[in-house]
Amino acid sequence: MPEPTRNAGDIGRRVAARREELGLTGDQVAALAGTAPDYLRYVEERPTASPGTGFLIRLADALETTVAQLRGGDADLPSGIGRAARHPDLTELDPGECWARLSTHGVGRVSVSTPDGPAIVPVNYTVVDGSVAFSTARGTTPALAAGAEAAFEVDHIDEALSEGWSVLVVGRAEWVTDPAAARHLVGAAHSAPWAGGDRELWVRITPERVTGRRIRAR
Repeated sequence: MPEPTRNAGDIGRRVAARREELGLTGDQVAALAGTAPDYLRYVEERPTASPGTGFLIRLADALETTVAQLRGGDADLPSGIGRAARHPDLTELDPGECWARLSTHGVGRVSVSTPDGPAIVPVNYTVVDGSVAFSTARGTTPALAAGAEAAFEVDHIDEALSEGWSVLVVGRAEWVTDPAAARHLVGAAHSAPWAGGDRELWVRITPERVTGRRIRAR
């Protein structure tokens, strides 16, 4: 069967989303990529824009990402399908580096024990006051983390360079029952859960151990 085609107009949406994620203005990215701000704006706003490979290479470098990610070529594929680097270096991250990579919010994975056995599920998380928190609802799979020791993980893979990192947070997960604490988490949350629905209860993981690893290609 033929390969499915991808919408080239999505490039602008991905460029804008990555730029905003980095906290950069259009003028700043244009300067880093060596292009005119008006052309970058055209790429972001026009669904019919189809920039050349040379421009995309410079733009991907400015946005600290890859051309494949800007084009969406890896959108439906799991991370890490590329080959390993010829001479990789595996190093441990110190606690400061781990928290820097956790940042303030994002999507991570939490381990839970279910009646059918162990499971790992993605959640939108928020880092507040040295803990990791996510909103959910009773009866859902993520809610099974509450009341037990939980493992929470985030990672990033750079397919082009065969590099990446991962951070693991292990600690006790508990329901947030104090109304003031729950309101504080709601105010700090960057986004509502992507899964939607009524997920107004919060689970907080208090870290007992935070570790991380990074792979770099020499």
